[in-house]
Amino acid sequence: MAGDPHRPLAPNTSDTSDTPGTPGSPYTPRPPKGPYVPLRRRWRNPLRRRTDRLRTGLGLALLLAVPAALPPAVTSAADRAHRHFSATAEHQERVRHRTTAVLVDAAPRSPASRPVRAEVRYVGPDGGTRTARTAVAPGLPARSTVPVWVTADGRLTEPPMSGDEIRSRTAGWALLAALAVTGTGAAAYGVGALLLQRRNLAAWEAEWTTTAPHRPTPP
Repeated sequence: MAGDPHRPLAPNTSDTSDTPGTPGSPYTPRPPKGPYVPLRRRWRNPLRRRTDRLRTGLGLALLLAVPAALPPAVTSAADRAHRHFSATAEHQERVRHRTTAVLVDAAPRSPASRPVRAEVRYVGPDGGTRTARTAVAPGLPARSTVPVWVTADGRLTEPPMSGDEIRSRTAGWALLAALAVTGTGAAAYGVGALLLQRRNLAAWEAEWTTTAPHRPTPP
């Protein structure tokens, strides 16, 4: 019966969301893709100007040259930096020597447990007693002993570079070399593209100057 509330409802035939060809339907066919154009035909496109080909060629050349130049540049920079810092560390070890200094007064305390500067007394290479200020652990009592490094003329100095410092500085120079090569390639492409663009603008201006007198003037 038409008024029976227990009768199942008929499906809604007006819903066309699943109908093939309906927008938004999962059955909507995808538009066909355009024909594939080989790179050779794109390169020989008559609408491409000579400057367009030069710009594309420049980009491709740099795209191949920069990755090829990175390994030798990074290796060379790292090798030179490692030899330089290793020689510097050896020289520092020859001209500096380690000795023991005594705190004149108690070292101040630091809430962050960072080294603080305090006055120390030590014996120089000439046998004379000297005083100077250097970095020590915070909170040390007076007359505590601390190790210090002294130059040949008796001045306090930093300890010689360690192996970790040499490796860290070498890695920094290698990274700078990689950035320099990449930046040089990007700059070369930017300058080349700018020069080609100026050439295009000059050609357009020359062509406009030639054809402008022959153009019809609007009424």
